[in-house]
Amino acid sequence: MKAKLFPVVIITLLLLMFSAWAVAGTVNEKPKLILQITIDQMRGDFPMRYKDRLGEGGFRYLMEKGTHYINAHFQHADTETPVGHAALFTGAYPSSNGIVAGNWFDMDKQKVIYNCEDDRYPMIGKEPAAGKGRAPTNLLSSTIGDELIISNNGQSRMFSVSIKDRGAILPGGHAGKAFWYSKSDGSFTSSTYYYDNYPAWAKQWNAQKFADQYKDTSWELLHEPSTYVFGKDDDRPFEVDIFGLGITFPHPIKGDSKYFYASLIATPFGDELTADFAKTLIKAEKLGQGKATDFMAISFSVTDYIGHVFGPSSLEAEDNILRIDRLLADLFKFIDDQVGLDQTLIVLSADHGMSEAPEYMQSFGFEVGRLTSEAIVKGTIKEGLKDRLGVSDDVIRLYEHPYVYLNEEEIRKTKYSVAQIETAVAQEIIKVPGIINALTRTDLIKGAFAPTKVNMSILNNFHLKRSGHVHVVADQFWYFYYEMDTTTKLAAIHCSPWTYDTYVPLFFAGYGIPAQKIVRPVTPYDIAATLAACLEIKPPSGSEGNPLVEVLKVK
Repeated sequence: MKAKLFPVVIITLLLLMFSAWAVAGTVNEKPKLILQITIDQMRGDFPMRYKDRLGEGGFRYLMEKGTHYINAHFQHADTETPVGHAALFTGAYPSSNGIVAGNWFDMDKQKVIYNCEDDRYPMIGKEPAAGKGRAPTNLLSSTIGDELIISNNGQSRMFSVSIKDRGAILPGGHAGKAFWYSKSDGSFTSSTYYYDNYPAWAKQWNAQKFADQYKDTSWELLHEPSTYVFGKDDDRPFEVDIFGLGITFPHPIKGDSKYFYASLIATPFGDELTADFAKTLIKAEKLGQGKATDFMAISFSVTDYIGHVFGPSSLEAEDNILRIDRLLADLFKFIDDQVGLDQTLIVLSADHGMSEAPEYMQSFGFEVGRLTSEAIVKGTIKEGLKDRLGVSDDVIRLYEHPYVYLNEEEIRKTKYSVAQIETAVAQEIIKVPGIINALTRTDLIKGAFAPTKVNMSILNNFHLKRSGHVHVVADQFWYFYYEMDTTTKLAAIHCSPWTYDTYVPLFFAGYGIPAQKIVRPVTPYDIAATLAACLEIKPPSGSEGNPLVEVLKVK
């Protein structure tokens, strides 16, 4: 009997060993595609806020089939679009990746620099023009996409698409290819940093003028107003009529307006165009079809524009979230058809959160208001320095949010040191109602400050050659920013270190990611480290994050 059982036992053991090797092979196998989605200004609570009305396949897919971190916060102070996008893909603080703000005064070049500005690389087909060139050269750290491409000598490919140039260029890194929307003609454009000429598929997409389908249409509600949380709040005086869209539904899209193409960025139609171009790219470039892992970054920008114009707690913002949900469902279905969701690792997060409009908070009893940088710089600081120290306002170079930059040459003409002027400026600024904190460059360098959460976030934002002499922080829920121009004001703003601006969603899904909700504190910097661990490559050069162990427990 024992002799007859022996072959059976051997065969069983061999089958078990083979099964173990097969499982191990599946676990170690790398995804064919990384799809990292950034939804600009998608505060962490937004998907959950409207969960009861979400459809199937979009946010519900991420919540129910993926890993959802519901306590993810940035740890830098200036929560702006370029700062957040750079942090998401480098896994680094602004102090390391160099993207400290939307614009900064470059001390070497002695001028204000836009975060993606590089005049050596004009737009494809355009003549060079001052301030119009675009490239990722101001990004000091490598991105996770860069590291993937470096790891296999360019066998992997990285593409990035967004309405905003900064939303495409910074995620695309140094080694990727980036495309962004043109508000002048509705095409998706790029610069000579990436191509000498557009790929044939991009030319074909642009030639079809897909944006023109929205001429003389309108943005209307998906459902009856009574079904919305903000259904009764469609006409509020602090909302902004931008590009002739009006402040109530339906929002007309005027085809004969000179602002027609620009107006689409403040409607859900802008994200629809972004998704269509991205899908065309994925199919044309055959992403996820090769032996090496490819990387696709898509940044949907419309939520940001709508939040600024109408406020994050508005009927427009609510309808937009429901539309994004549908957009994601359609995108995930497309990815499943082209690559397979089981072969695609999806990451979704945001570059920053959003504060409520001050008037909305006032309606609940908060004593908050609005102030602008112009009033502070031209008023309080300069007058205070003159009265206090007897120095002229020439010692103030400029205010470029969130920094006051001093003119050190002018300061040397006085009897005061730079540190003394910094301290005086900081002390004058905090006299302004609505300003709660001002931390000086000298104190940051010396470490002479209280290690509070806000102060540490300012330190994480500080770069020696790019940050200003004084970092200014508004009090909670106060509107504080510069005006877009002399006539246009925004309903609401972000850019602070408070939790409503640092709070973002963080999802991982597809590729065998477990279905789970995680409440422990994590940061968006952890994304790059997690992807690096999954891909078995080194993390980006300035990476501060830690691999998320729950995600790495692949089924």
